[in-house]
Amino acid sequence: MSEKLPFRFGSEVYTWFMSGNGTTHQGRLGHMIEIIAQAGFTGIQPIFTWMGELVDPDRLEAKLKEQGIELAAVALALEWNGAEETHNERLIANNAISLLERFPGAVLNTVQIPTGRHNLEERRRSLVNIVNTVSARAKEKGVPCSFHPNSPHTSIIRTEEDYKVVLESLDTTVTGWTPDVGHIINGDMDPLSKMKEYASLINHVHYKDWDGNPEFTLMGSGKVDLLSITQWLKDINYSGWIICEDEGKEALDDPDFVTLHDGRWIINDLIPGLK
Repeated sequence: MSEKLPFRFGSEVYTWFMSGNGTTHQGRLGHMIEIIAQAGFTGIQPIFTWMGELVDPDRLEAKLKEQGIELAAVALALEWNGAEETHNERLIANNAISLLERFPGAVLNTVQIPTGRHNLEERRRSLVNIVNTVSARAKEKGVPCSFHPNSPHTSIIRTEEDYKVVLESLDTTVTGWTPDVGHIINGDMDPLSKMKEYASLINHVHYKDWDGNPEFTLMGSGKVDLLSITQWLKDINYSGWIICEDEGKEALDDPDFVTLHDGRWIINDLIPGLK
């Protein structure tokens, strides 16, 4: 899929998580790995707390090798609502780091589960402190890290002001930034402009499409200029992963179809359009 390109394409599992808030496809990570490989992707990003029996590194490694794809990253999604990590949040983060030690180069992708925009300034400061702290522990173990903002109305990092405060407070010695182009446009910003503004922070990328009705749509059918973004990433020789995290409504009924569609769209439409 990514021959002669500096980056590689992978897929997130949130496409399956959408149905029933994770209950519908619980314990089916093996199936997701198979579909992602069938779609032509070369990497996968699972959600750490939703990996089932494949949270065991031996089982995960065996399944990945069977399907010929890599562990690109693991999403560590926690609420992080306090001034610092809770005991349980720290335990979960440390377990995720331990898993990633078995897969050199795979990224710890931190993301806050949105719970409201109350006490905004204080909670943004606390979030940055926690992200920097988790990333520092991961770096000590040789695990690269990247912070992933999101855009639900209850997220504390969805607007341009939020991005400025949080991104400019990240400890760049231990963590980078994952621009999610769908979340950026959903927060009333231009994805490519924002990526250019903070280009030095980018070490992981998420793709989804958006039509504003109300939010996300099947990749290639929305308003995100994925071709221009991908061309820019190629031009700057971005060498990390581009992870597709399609949240189109079709995923609620058929996440397999959505993932296979995205793979075909990248191969048949996106890559041929690059210069």
